[in-house]
Amino acid sequence: MTKQNQLIELYCAVCYHYDNTLAGEVQRLSNNFCPKFTDTECLTIYLFGIAEGKFEIKAIYNFIKDYWHDWFPRLPSYQKFNKRINFLADVFVRLAELFISDKCSNPFGVSVTSHILDSMPIVVASTKRSKTAKVARGLCDKGYCSSKNMYYYGIKLHVLGEKQYKTLPSPRMIEITPASTSDLTHAKSMLAQTRNIQIFADKAYLDAPWHEELAQRNVSIITPIKLAKGQKILSSADKLLSSVASRARQAIESFNNWIQEKTKIQLASKVRSDSGLIAFVFARVAALVWFEW
Repeated sequence: MTKQNQLIELYCAVCYHYDNTLAGEVQRLSNNFCPKFTDTECLTIYLFGIAEGKFEIKAIYNFIKDYWHDWFPRLPSYQKFNKRINFLADVFVRLAELFISDKCSNPFGVSVTSHILDSMPIVVASTKRSKTAKVARGLCDKGYCSSKNMYYYGIKLHVLGEKQYKTLPSPRMIEITPASTSDLTHAKSMLAQTRNIQIFADKAYLDAPWHEELAQRNVSIITPIKLAKGQKILSSADKLLSSVASRARQAIESFNNWIQEKTKIQLASKVRSDSGLIAFVFARVAALVWFEW
């Protein structure tokens, strides 16, 4: 498919969801309630720019201005474009959900399917600045990433993906929390309504009472086995189960690495506001889901 056709197809999908679902979320009570440069154009440009490897708003704006201006003749100034992206932050969240729904061929509850659950850091300020950073304070705080052995200021991206045969998981649920939020604490909220799924996760999600509660909804969480107090080695059965869980989780780790490689989603050091951070994260999710699945 040519770039022109990709852009047209993306624009049509954005227009469809905007007209049927999203327009009510961005109603304007002003004289400029129907701007000449439309919300659908702005959404399309941002997603298309990310898909083309432009990861900063300025780079996306210049890319469209230099190569696609004939397609968007009413493109405003960079300052107005940047302001519009922040204004549409919540729309990117909903659009990502709708794109995931569009691509999902097996909704929860249809049959028991295997999923993988994990989180990844979105770094607004690295270790050296994590104590003094103050931007996007409505969403961010200081947390620790054990896999990278680092403290950081930012948020966590929690991903529940459906396992796919010999390929990356297909995302089903994606949410964000402050960096200090426990993976287990958020998982209890994230999975509150799920049914009929099997989930592979790491030891952070171990909680026997919660697992019993999930079992009532036919939800099982498989994690590596943790040594009991005083226990030095695992039994053969426990070793096998731990090995299966660890191999399954490799897919979500590859998925997280792939998202970072494609969108630089973990590097949010230039974000300065809550709305900017929301748009930064969920526009990348929406672009990946639309162009890669």
